[in-house]
Amino acid sequence: MIGFYAFLVLEKILMILPRRVRRAIFIALGKLAYLLSKRYKKVVRDNLKFVYGENVDEAFVERTTKYSFKLLLLNFLHTMEGRYYSVDEITKKVTFENEEVLKKAQEQKRPIIIVTGHYGAWELAGSMVSAKLEPLMIVYKHMKNRYFEEYLLSSRAQWKMSYVERHGATRAMVKQLRSGKGMAILIDTNVNKKEALSVDFLNHPTSQIKTTAYLARKFNAALIPALIHTKDDENYVIRFSEEIIPPKTDDEAHDILVSTQMQTKWLSDEILKEPEPWFWLHRRFKQDYPEIYA
Repeated sequence: MIGFYAFLVLEKILMILPRRVRRAIFIALGKLAYLLSKRYKKVVRDNLKFVYGENVDEAFVERTTKYSFKLLLLNFLHTMEGRYYSVDEITKKVTFENEEVLKKAQEQKRPIIIVTGHYGAWELAGSMVSAKLEPLMIVYKHMKNRYFEEYLLSSRAQWKMSYVERHGATRAMVKQLRSGKGMAILIDTNVNKKEALSVDFLNHPTSQIKTTAYLARKFNAALIPALIHTKDDENYVIRFSEEIIPPKTDDEAHDILVSTQMQTKWLSDEILKEPEPWFWLHRRFKQDYPEIYA
């Protein structure tokens, strides 16, 4: 508790500083984390070797690892600034691309499931979509420190978001979609095999959540993929891809499997096209391939 209040004091000091200075501090912290964290540098290397092979280019590994730490700190910075800046202030540096896909589903009065991943400034992306285009429900993982959990949730209060903790979230998600409202789900998190389907992700059979496929089928929700992109980590584009339209036959289990694979193929293609912004610090494959992190 004392540590949390000390953090709040530090936050206020940081927010007094000019934004460029504050941003430079967080980037420097990312560089420091890169230098000090042997454990997570190994996680990035393990993931890259698993996806690209043992002979993955060392320059690529180093560049991606450094950027992973930088992204982690910038995502935290966006969370912090979200507690102080207005929506209009933040959206000056954010634009949307192909949002007509979203608007089409809204005109059809269909519930919307934003399919996304830990890619780039994902914290900023969720906030901006919810505030400007479609109020979203977000599923989050319970934190051990309730003070920091309340901090993170309160930082998004002005973005028209609602929240539900991951364990026991199904009832709230059903209620959200039944009322015609939207949600965003990160589909690239590590998942328990018992709750998943095995599909191809980054060229490897991987356990993958089937929640999005099941709910979209049940409530005729639009599965709309979206990721946030940047060239300078200052100005951002939230890009919507075309709606994923899976088959709907009498074989529900097969249709859900196909839908899940379509979602993972989209995300895999996006990551392989531009790999550095993905969150390589996450032990994504530990359920299926624990040996790679040994």
